[in-house]
This record gives sequence, C-alpha cells and structure tokens, in this order.
Amino acid sequence: MRRFESVDALKGAVGQHLGYSEWMEITQDRVNRFADATDDHQFIHVDPAAAARTPYGRTIAHGYLTLSLVVPLVSQIYSVDGVQMGVNYGTNKVRFPAPVPVGSKIRAGAELASVSDVAGGVQVEVTITIETEGGTKPVCVAETVTRLYL
Repeated sequence: MRRFESVDALKGAVGQHLGYSEWMEITQDRVNRFADATDDHQFIHVDPAAAARTPYGRTIAHGYLTLSLVVPLVSQIYSVDGVQMGVNYGTNKVRFPAPVPVGSKIRAGAELASVSDVAGGVQVEVTITIETEGGTKPVCVAETVTRLYL
C-alpha cells in the first residue's frame, strides 16, 4: 500500500506506477451473485456445461463484474491522507482485451495519470490494468476518474 500524506504529495506522483493489489480469486459463486444483481444470466457466465462447449472452455466473469472490482482492488494500492470522501466520477475509456475464466485470480496495477484541482478537492485520473495470474493479456484496462474531497 502506497500512502500519500497529502494531495500535494499525490500530485507529485503523476506519471508513476503506484503498485499492485493482492490477487483475488474469481469464483462461480461471485459470478452467479453478480448475474443475479444485474439480471445478466447469459450462459457463458452461469452455465458451466454450456460454457464448456465454447472457445473459452468454461464460464467467464462478466466484463462489468471485473470493472466493478476496481474499487476494492485499487483500495489496496494507494491511499491519500486528509480526504473526507472519494466518489467515482466516471471512466474515460474501458476495454476488456481478454476474458476472466472462473477460477482464475486477478490483480490490478495502477498508474497515476493526472491530478487536477476541482471545487472542494481534486480530480484524479488513474489507468487501471487488471490481469489474470499467468495471463498473457490484460483482462481490463480502465481510465478511471475519481473526485477526492478534502
């Protein structure tokens, strides 16, 4: 965990790679619960027998499940002291270059792209790259935008 003592310290890290999260296993139970929460029960996610007959050979996580895990993964990578509240402001770009097979482990890496002043705080843009353990391509690349209020 990289800890910044202030927003000014964070500003000084623009352009730097901030580190990696711990590995997180993607279980079928997590995928099924996400399917229930989003009403997205496509067979490739929830039916192991049918998914076994696809080019993936097994069920895969929803892309948006992978994206939703950015928050808990990035919270392991860095923190900023003096922040009262952080809110997700959006994403500039999201891509899913490879699938996340159920049973695999993922982790996130974060690169600080920019920090700019906004009313009451700063806007932080971070490029998040999520990879699977042993994978050859990222499974998600997201340019996230967060507002940190002081």
